[in-house]
Formats: sequence, structure tokens, C-alpha cells
Amino acid sequence: MADKKAEAIALEEVEMTVANKPSKRETVYPPDMTEEEIQFLEGFTEEQRKKVIWKIDIRLIPMLGLLYLLANIDRANIGNAKIEGLVEDLGLSSNQYNTCLSIFFIPYCLLEVPSNIVLKWFKKPSNYIAILAVFWSVVVTLTGIVKNYSGLLAARFFLGVTEAGFFPGALYIISNWYDRNEMGTRYSIFYMAAALAGAFSGLLAYLIVKMDGLAGIEGWRWIFIVEGLVSIAVGLATPFLLLDTPESSKMLKDDERRYLVLRKIIQDGGREIQSKGTKTSWPVLRSIVLDWKLYLAAIIYWTNTGTNNGVKFTMPQIIKNMGYSSANAQLLTVPPYILGCISSYIASRFSDRTTWRMPFIVVSQLSVLTGFAMLFGFAPDLSNRIAESYTAIFICCVGFYPITPNVAAWMSNNLAGPAKRASGIGFMLTMANTAGIIGSFMFKEEEKPRYPTGYGLSIGLTIAGILAALLLELGLWRCNKRDSKLSEEEIRARYTDQELADMGDNSPLFKYTL
Repeated sequence: MADKKAEAIALEEVEMTVANKPSKRETVYPPDMTEEEIQFLEGFTEEQRKKVIWKIDIRLIPMLGLLYLLANIDRANIGNAKIEGLVEDLGLSSNQYNTCLSIFFIPYCLLEVPSNIVLKWFKKPSNYIAILAVFWSVVVTLTGIVKNYSGLLAARFFLGVTEAGFFPGALYIISNWYDRNEMGTRYSIFYMAAALAGAFSGLLAYLIVKMDGLAGIEGWRWIFIVEGLVSIAVGLATPFLLLDTPESSKMLKDDERRYLVLRKIIQDGGREIQSKGTKTSWPVLRSIVLDWKLYLAAIIYWTNTGTNNGVKFTMPQIIKNMGYSSANAQLLTVPPYILGCISSYIASRFSDRTTWRMPFIVVSQLSVLTGFAMLFGFAPDLSNRIAESYTAIFICCVGFYPITPNVAAWMSNNLAGPAKRASGIGFMLTMANTAGIIGSFMFKEEEKPRYPTGYGLSIGLTIAGILAALLLELGLWRCNKRDSKLSEEEIRARYTDQELADMGDNSPLFKYTL
């Protein structure tokens, strides 16, 4: 009798122990995962997970962030060069300058998907990223010796060609290392480089233009030459510093490598779906083109890219219009970008913790909307509303920078298979970055300081982005609700394993992340 009572107590303790492990029980393991693999994953402690993630964090994100910082500085430094004499020395009209801004985005958009397809041909992605970095850096350096409009136009075009593959490639590399609840924060830290680039660009320009006249070269030319040479050095070091894939990483122990590979299989919905999406094929491309999620995500990204680029290229001029000298205008661009950097990290950190992307995107968009409304309202009396207008720039930057990493994480979470994730991200960015062309023409020189076209379009685009975010959230929620009505047994009775694998993230077994 005592033995039976002891056995019952022991059984109850076991059941309570199991009940207190929600993370294990909540995990849905694919049917093609073995019992031994499941036991290995469940035996991998939280302390071990944090240790391996930390190893990745200190090697992967800082290097990608540094490259993206340089890419953004090299892309946006034309705005700093403008107020230091570029336009006057090259004899550019307002329309010619804006054309030089916009032509960058034509090859940049068209080559993003092809570039990510090429990236998958490289066994070491770091080699491909290094090639891109060195090539765009050479183009930037040569921009410092252009003599006329045609030369600047050609330089900006080839800068778009060489930078096109970096951002989608970096997002794809990050998605191969982290799971869906870790990605948002890492994308944010990576994307913080875009905000820091705005800050460093102004600070570097302030320091570099002091070389004006050295070797008979104008200060604005030194901006391109010095920044380009620094980028070349970092590009050459990239193959030795950038991580490639978990499978090939030598810095990881065998159990750490296996853990990362197995959890990626779970996120993709099993080996069937993952292997189906390893190679970029016509079915994969077709599923991308017909994927409604990508179009709504692209609208969110598109509206933010257009407004952000418009301000990025024009902020030094907007601040100069307040009555500041060129040198002080360069320095005053720094603080708003720093605050944008901080807001990006905080928003993505909470987004990962709550595993909910939409609220953080929409709140950021509302911040952008508020900032532009203030700038538009104060523009007629800019000289007397300097403090309010400068505050409005801060409010815009607080909203700009959390949006992109959260959209990128949202889509990476909801695309199954390496090939669809790589090409899908590239496809979304291809559509979204066309907004850079609009952003290049929004703020017209002849309309300063009021910029009715620039501020009006920015307000309209931001409202469109808010609506797209709400529609995407509603669509994913409805899909999850529809699929939850069927049990796994009912789904498997209705579809074969092959059919489920072919569906990828459209499979009723795939749960969308909101």
C-alpha cells in the first residue's frame, strides 16, 4: 500500500515537472525529426543557448553593422558634400542634383533579388560580401575626382550597382543564425548602423572638410576620398572577420552547431519544407511573386524608405535653412540620428520579447507622422520656430529607425525555406527601395524652406504605411485563425507530406508570427 502511495506521489511529481516546462511542450516538432534529436534539443539548457547566441552576437552583428554603417555613409555623404560646395563646383542645377540622388536607386532596386540568388552560390557568403564592399568603396573614392554632372551621375549609378546586394544579403545571413524570437533585436542592432551613419556622416564631414585646399583638392572631394579609402580597408578584412553559416562555423562546438541547425529545421517546418526551399527554383520564385504578405510588407518598407531618404539627403540643408552655418549644420545632424539609433534598439527589444511586430511599427509610423506635421506647420516661420522645428526632426528620427528592422524580422519569421527567405527578402526590398527615387525628388531646392511637396508627400506616405501594417496584421491573424480550426491529424488526412512540403509557409501547419 505504501509502495503504491509512493509511486502515485512520484508520478504526480513527474507530471508537475513536465507541466512546469511550457517552452518544451509548446514547441511543435516536425514529424521528420527523430526522438534523439528532440531529446537533444530539450536537453540543451537556457544557459547553453545564451552562451552560443553570445558567441554569434559578438562576431556576426558588429561586423555586418560596421559594413552597413560604411555603406550608408558612402551613400548619404553626397548630402554633406552638397553644402560644402559640390553643387557650385560642378555647376549642377537643382534637378541635376536630384537626378544624381535618384539614379542610385535604379540598379540598387533591380539587382537585389539577383544578388541574393548569386549569394547562395557562394559556399562562404563572407567572400561575396567582401567583393561588394571593396567595389562600392572604390566607386566612392573615385567620386572625389569627378569633374562634371555626367561623372557624378555615373558614379552614383555604379554605387547603386555595387551596394545593391549588401542589405538583402546581410538580412539573409542573420536569418540563418537566429530564430524568430531573436531576429528582431539583431536586425535592429544591425540597422542601428543606418542611424549612426547619419550621425557619423555629419561629424566626419565636419572634420574632413578642414582638409579643404590640401593638395589643391576641395573639402567636399576629400569627404568622398577619405571615407572611400576607409571602406576599402574594411572590405578587404571582411573574409577574415565575417561569419558564414552555422554548419561551417569553426568557432562553435559540435553540440552548439547541431543545436543551431536543428532549431532552424523546426522554424522552417521540417526537413521536407527546408530541403524543398534550398535551391531557388521557378516554383519558389512563383510563390514569392504571388505572396500577398510580401506586397503589404513592401508598402510599409516603401513608405518609410521614401520619407527617410528624403530627410537623410536634405537634413543638413533643412538645418542650414534655420540660419546655421554649414559647419554647425553638419554637427546638428548628429543628435537626431543618435536618438533614432536608441529608439530602434528599444522598440525591437520589446518586439522580440512580446513576439508581436505590428504595434511597434505603427507607433513608430505615428511618430514620423507627428514629426512631419510639425515641420510642415512650422516651415512658414522657420527662423522664429527653430527649437520646435529641430525637435520635430528628433521626433521623425525616433520613428524612422524601428520600422525597417521590425518589418525585416516580421517577414523573415513568415517565409519558410532558405531559398524563399533569401529571394523573398530581396523581392520585398526591390519593391520597397524604389521609394528612394521618390525620396530623392521630394525636397526641391526651389521650394526651401517650406518644402510643401516634400512634407506633403511624407505625410501621405506615412499614412499609407500605417494602413498597410494594420492590413498585414489582420491578414496573418485570419490565416492563423483559419488553420487553428483543423487539428494536425485532420490536416495530414487532407494533404500528403509532399503537398505540405510544397506549400512551404502556406501550409496549414505553418503558424505565422504576428
